[in-house]
Amino acid sequence: MPQSTSEAGRATAAASTPLPPIATGARNWRDYALLLALACCWSSTYPLTKLALPTIPPITFISARSLIAAAFLFAILWMRGTRIPTDAKAWKLFATQQLINSTFPFLIITWSQQYVPASNTVVLASTTPIFAFLITSLITRHEPATLLKLTGAILGLAGTVAIVGLDALRGLGSEIVAEIAILLATISFACATIFGLRLSDYDPMVVAAGSLLFGGLVLLPPSLLIDQPWTLQPTPTAIVATIIMGIVSSALGLMLFYVCLGRLGTLTTNAQGYLRIPIGVGLSVLLLGESVPSNLALGLLLVMASVAAMTVPAERLKWR
Repeated sequence: MPQSTSEAGRATAAASTPLPPIATGARNWRDYALLLALACCWSSTYPLTKLALPTIPPITFISARSLIAAAFLFAILWMRGTRIPTDAKAWKLFATQQLINSTFPFLIITWSQQYVPASNTVVLASTTPIFAFLITSLITRHEPATLLKLTGAILGLAGTVAIVGLDALRGLGSEIVAEIAILLATISFACATIFGLRLSDYDPMVVAAGSLLFGGLVLLPPSLLIDQPWTLQPTPTAIVATIIMGIVSSALGLMLFYVCLGRLGTLTTNAQGYLRIPIGVGLSVLLLGESVPSNLALGLLLVMASVAAMTVPAERLKWR
């Protein structure tokens, strides 16, 4: 059914109201299955990006994958008879969410992947739960920050230090700068998961479609001016990687993200960042032939240990 005017009004009003409360109902295996599905969708991002970057520049790549994803979701919405809102307030929400959840961080990460192996990128970009925990517990306080989640954040942070810190010992250079840039992008991701709660009144597919359309269009002019895509000669592998990224990582992944955000809350949804690690590293080794250095293995063990702490329900153990 098409979205009603009153429903759109309630949704857009969220921009000026406090964050909505997180659902406190009992979680079941379906909720965590959705979380795992989200991790599977997003874990392919960095290996596929590595396959596309040699022949498709970052700006054109991100614009193309966003527009492919938007076209895919718009086709589904059309078949469902669902309309995208046309009011300015709704699109302001979509635009803000897309800028901090995709356009800005993915431009940084895509640039960084020219210097950082995909397996390292997977782990570094999966530290979003750490920053989401800190922002939630120290600033927004929109959901409980428990002792177990604090433990998980510390373990994840230790894993990050194990990776970036050991790299830094080899001397500052383009690689360590790129790794720090990836960490800055994860802060943007963390802010996006919290801001995304303001969009909870919308159909998750509508939010994903509108956000991706904005993200693709805003990068299209720079792509045309800077990259001149008509002069590019992308390989078949790069084209296939871009299409898969658009449909699986961007369209399905973003839609699942908003579903999980509404059902599980900010901190638990962000824990999928750690679930992505073994999947993403495995894909990097399988698709790109990358090895797993000892410092990455140490970080991997630490951040995987934090998954349980970030997802186990322990509402009675509140961090004060």
